[in-house]
Amino acid sequence: MGSDVLTPPSVLPGETSTGPGSGLDRPMSVIVLNDNHNTFEGVATILSQFVPGVDYAKGMGFAKTIHEKGQATVWRGDAERAELVWEQLKDAGLTMAPLAEG
Repeated sequence: MGSDVLTPPSVLPGETSTGPGSGLDRPMSVIVLNDNHNTFEGVATILSQFVPGVDYAKGMGFAKTIHEKGQATVWRGDAERAELVWEQLKDAGLTMAPLAEG
């Protein structure tokens, strides 16, 4: 029989690690891609529901950029929040690029 050595987690349950090397403190970008099935109004509505600091008017601006340039970075911030925003936008039907660092 082999002996398995268990290493305790470096972060205790209920705690979060945000120090250097944890990956949670690095900035991430949430990028929405152009597609053929979402309307300007639909994109603006979804963005205003899930992206912090984006109202319908700002969402319409993003929709125009997405249409004209093929994509737009709609939010930048910590990795944990970026993942949440990305998932919410994807689940709402927007076409998403993979999360990007920076």
